Amino acid sequence: MTSSVSQPLSWLDLARVRSGETIGEGIARSLRLAQRADQLGYARIWFAEHHNMPHVASSATSLLIQHIASHTERIRVGAGGIMLPNHAPLVIAEQFGTLETLYPGRIDLGLGRAPGTDGQTLRALRRDGTEADRFQADVMELSGYLTGRSRTPGVHAYPGHGTDVPLYILGSSLFGAQLAARLGLPYAFASHFAPQMLEHAASTYRENFSASGSLLGPEAKPHFIAAANVIVHDDAETARAQRRAAEDGWIRTMLGRGRDLSEADVDMLRDHPAGQQVLGMLSRTAAGSREEVIAWLQRFADDVQADELMLVNLAPDEEVQHRTLDLLAADGSAG
Repeated sequence: MTSSVSQPLSWLDLARVRSGETIGEGIARSLRLAQRADQLGYARIWFAEHHNMPHVASSATSLLIQHIASHTERIRVGAGGIMLPNHAPLVIAEQFGTLETLYPGRIDLGLGRAPGTDGQTLRALRRDGTEADRFQADVMELSGYLTGRSRTPGVHAYPGHGTDVPLYILGSSLFGAQLAARLGLPYAFASHFAPQMLEHAASTYRENFSASGSLLGPEAKPHFIAAANVIVHDDAETARAQRRAAEDGWIRTMLGRGRDLSEADVDMLRDHPAGQQVLGMLSRTAAGSREEVIAWLQRFADDVQADELMLVNLAPDEEVQHRTLDLLAADGSAG
């Protein structure tokens, strides 16, 4: 899908579960958003693997992708991403090969190197953290299973073999940019919460991209995806109030340490160095009218030469989330 922004627009759904809401209600809300994005013609919607987080419902990422894909018609659905060190490449190839078999031409597989959780939970996953050291080898092994060119003699992924599920490298540092360039794969940068290295990572990826060594073949071309938070409303002040509420929610989550913070506490923390650090994580955020946000997104995309924008619908209220989808759609008049 194209809008007044020249780059394709896609969505990353953080599958949040609100306070007082059941996990089932949170998933149902994600489905409604995905169905609206599908109707409006957006390119793709991704979900990310996290563990031991009571307000995130995407831990079993492949199952959530299946649920969303089964209730939508055209939009690509994928992982943004699967934390590959938590899994055997063969198992992920089988899972996403199954998804591609069920929903042909609609499945994406983004891959991250972080565990998506804390150290204690990592041990509960039967991992010790050293698995990340073999990330490149695991990506190559996974690619072999999906392309039908297994790098492990006598071992193939069924389903998965020959499905060619597209792979994306995810990251928030130069490591991912360098690896994606070396393997000739698309690269998505998590600037929606880790913006510090965005420009450097974007230039590193493009300058070092190697088609000759690409897992996709010699015709591969760089494809850089930059992430940003957005809130759009007919009333710009409503969008900006939603941004403030979202920022306060981040401060509560990251600095509350298990206790409920009052509004006065949050206001104080906004000016504290710790609060400023949290707000800095959300610096790649646009909130306002359709015209304001589209202009911001175009400048953002042009600054880092993004081929695609992966947007996070930051508004706390579902009604505003849907209006954000509507107003960023191609004609800006859906509703």
